[in-house]
Amino acid sequence: MTLTLYHSAYSTCSQKVRLTLAEKGLEYTSNELSFAKQEQLEPDYLKINPNGVVPTLVDGDDVIMDSSVIVEYLEEAYPTPALSPSDTVERAKMRVWLRFMEEVPTKAVRIPSFQRVFLPTLRLVKRRSGFAKDTDQRTLRKGFYGKMNKGQGFSDPEIEESNHHLRMTVERIEKALVIGPWVLGGQLTLVDLTLAPLIDRMLDMGCLEFFEDAPKTLEWMARLQARPSYDQAFYKGARLSDRTEFQYAKLRNWIGGIVSKSA
Repeated sequence: MTLTLYHSAYSTCSQKVRLTLAEKGLEYTSNELSFAKQEQLEPDYLKINPNGVVPTLVDGDDVIMDSSVIVEYLEEAYPTPALSPSDTVERAKMRVWLRFMEEVPTKAVRIPSFQRVFLPTLRLVKRRSGFAKDTDQRTLRKGFYGKMNKGQGFSDPEIEESNHHLRMTVERIEKALVIGPWVLGGQLTLVDLTLAPLIDRMLDMGCLEFFEDAPKTLEWMARLQARPSYDQAFYKGARLSDRTEFQYAKLRNWIGGIVSKSA
């Protein structure tokens, strides 16, 4: 077995793959790419992943792209311990969540990530022509990166839609957790591992307004964070707050207060 992961420390898509690898106890060679240096757009990497995005998993001679595909591949190729239900109906429910995650929060969380963190940084280090050049180099999501062209960022309607989708995601998680400690009930699954980096990112950016009525979601996050796999996936430098003035640790008292209100 020879697994190699091309990834970024603070990419939410990379984080969910690292969580899955850690939960399965799989060792791998880590090739961390720097977004600041645009290493994901270097010719050598584009030969592996022509989309120019992370993560990419190489298993022997096989190249697996797209984070959601990668975690499902790992579940099938390395089925122990199981991270999907044995019941076919429950597995269908898992896939519904995975598709929802791809369609809604994964896209939505990119907007505050770029608007609140990456865009201010880019404005400091790039001239307007630099934004256009950066956009032209993208092989995937050119439209998304084009929104930041000339450093203008996203419109108010786009931000409002993103907030709506993030709020919807938290509400769905909160409702699902009524039946058990994990989103699908009693078993930790790929659903938990793929949603966790998105919720972690929201908290890390200070999107606290979405969690004021979501104590179960915060308790669920605490359970995940207590697992050994979490520290392996979220090592030092894996959060935006590790690279910005906003400190994740400042959330601890706030989260504790929300959870205690539900007790």
